[in-house]
Amino acid sequence: VAERPQHMLMRVSVGIHKTDIDAAIETYNLLSERWFTHASPTLFNAGTNRPQLSSCFLLCMKDDSIEGIYDTLKQCALISKSAGGIGLAVSCIRATGSYIAGTNGNSNGLVPMLRVYNNTARYVDQGGNKRPGAFAIYLEPWHLDIFEFLDLKKNTGKEEQRARDLFFALWIPDLFMKRVETNQDWSLMCPNECPGLDDVWGEEFEKLYESYERQGRVRRVVKAQQLWYAIIESQTETGTPYMLYKDSCNRKSNQQNLGTIKCSNLCTEIVEYTSKEEVAVCNLASIALNMYVTPEHTYDFKKLAEVTKVIVRNLNKIIDINYYPVPE
Repeated sequence: VAERPQHMLMRVSVGIHKTDIDAAIETYNLLSERWFTHASPTLFNAGTNRPQLSSCFLLCMKDDSIEGIYDTLKQCALISKSAGGIGLAVSCIRATGSYIAGTNGNSNGLVPMLRVYNNTARYVDQGGNKRPGAFAIYLEPWHLDIFEFLDLKKNTGKEEQRARDLFFALWIPDLFMKRVETNQDWSLMCPNECPGLDDVWGEEFEKLYESYERQGRVRRVVKAQQLWYAIIESQTETGTPYMLYKDSCNRKSNQQNLGTIKCSNLCTEIVEYTSKEEVAVCNLASIALNMYVTPEHTYDFKKLAEVTKVIVRNLNKIIDINYYPVPE
């Protein structure tokens, strides 16, 4: 059965508004006239048996353990199956060579783990070949495996050291940029040996980081600009990593009472608190700003306000009617 674009827009409108026919027709007309559009998961899934209409999910690792890593992987697979994009914070995962008490061995670090996530993103496409699964992996630049992380998307090098189907992002504290500016040393650490760095920001982070430096818990020291140039080289070759600034995001957040925000989403426009117990979600729609330019070359702010009001009501309804792929 072929679904034409207008049928899709009516399905979406009725899927959101159910028995509120007037609101459904209003949404249908605005969508048809191209004043705005809902996000692709909403277009894919509205009006279906499992209406997962949200675009972005923000997660952090449940635990630095086999159980935690694979529980988080299962979450990612279920979300991707329902057409959600994923932002995942991995700064808490122990670095290469770190001691594992349970097995009396040493960790293989981030790269082999991220290859497993890479293969999951390839396998669990968004609802039966609609489009590939999309995971953005967030890491803070003090992590010992940062240089290997920057190479993961490169076109050259050993295949077992690459994860080209993931997207990569850095969650950068202000302290790193200060040291880049003055070309000071930058210390790389393992989160297993230097716990808590991803749980704090601003002055609190700087105090904890510098205390670990004084205690000699550092695994490697490089010039801050050496790492900076490695980041630039990776961006030039692959377009990643995305650059987000941890302290700025947390400083401006209205969720400071909940805790430290550890990552953004796949497309880096959402900053929400997430934890082991809670997955952050965002519902999106896009306004076609060029549509509001009048033939007289003025801007129709009144129409923009009217359409925005409809969109906000729609997104609020989506929160209530949504099918959430994971209980968190």
